[in-house]
Amino acid sequence: MVYDALFRQVFARMDPEVAHEQAFLAIRSGGRLVTPLVRVPESPRTVMGVRFPHAFGLAAGFDKNARGVLGLLALGFGHVEIGTVTAQAQPGNPRPRLVRLVDDRAVVNRMGFNNDGAAVVASRLHRLRRTATGRKAVIGVNIGKTKVVEPERAVDDYVDSARLLTPFADYLVVNVSSPNTPGLRDLQAVEQLEPILSAVREVTETNLGRRVPLVVKIAPDLADADVDAVADLALALGLDGISATNTTIARPDSLRTARTEVDAAGAGGLSGPVLADRSTEVLVRLRERVGERLALIGVGGVTTPEDVAARLAAGADLVQAYTGFIYGGPAWPARLARAASGSRPRA
Repeated sequence: MVYDALFRQVFARMDPEVAHEQAFLAIRSGGRLVTPLVRVPESPRTVMGVRFPHAFGLAAGFDKNARGVLGLLALGFGHVEIGTVTAQAQPGNPRPRLVRLVDDRAVVNRMGFNNDGAAVVASRLHRLRRTATGRKAVIGVNIGKTKVVEPERAVDDYVDSARLLTPFADYLVVNVSSPNTPGLRDLQAVEQLEPILSAVREVTETNLGRRVPLVVKIAPDLADADVDAVADLALALGLDGISATNTTIARPDSLRTARTEVDAAGAGGLSGPVLADRSTEVLVRLRERVGERLALIGVGGVTTPEDVAARLAAGADLVQAYTGFIYGGPAWPARLARAASGSRPRA
């Protein structure tokens, strides 16, 4: 409740990106502590051959450049997915590019994969992995296409990122579902997606003798038939998992925010509780389609401990969130992590 008041009186009046930057500085400082800031009971589960301390983690988007991993883990997240990282450094879209819809505890973002580039992030991860705490951290790496790279060169672009980053990843995620890079979502079509995943899979299979699990992240806006097609492709290529889902380009009528305010927020990916129903539908559909042959990461609209339990019950092996962190504050990860720790791994 204290954070709710602080958010409405302070953070809600700040530019959203500036508020994020200030909060991130504080989180990075927390990573310098020897002991965790909070204690979360461990409930270890092995997913994709990786041991996770519990099922709840931070989705990609918050820490794009692997600068705050230890601080985020200290707040209670069991794993952190960094990125999205692109092969080339890029500034992202012009500001303003992050808008809050406070009445819906939602966010519209059109960040555009602003990041330091794969080489710089790989160097940062290399330094982190050389420390005792860094070696124990469970880190996923989310990669996307560089904006200036033409679609016909997308395969090479993803491969460049994979080669640099795979050595430091516990699992690698191919992101073809952000709405903020022109043409990116077109790569979800199986004829476009197959060569990308095949090429990246070859990199993750031959990573200095250590096989790294490969996951593809999809959009909630895919038609059911296309969800099935991606699931079938993931099985055929021997992927390890699917992450469902990214943000949505839809603006549902169920939003509480006034339509004029929603329209003024402009283009970009919408995240928050409004995304929960469709993300869960996709998750359930995927589990029915793939059985136990693939791991599934449930993400999108996860806000409460009950949401975590519901995603696990719906078939998720891991659960992630991001937008809820903005509205929930520093105690929020531990609350949701405790829900994950109290849930038994699926049989």
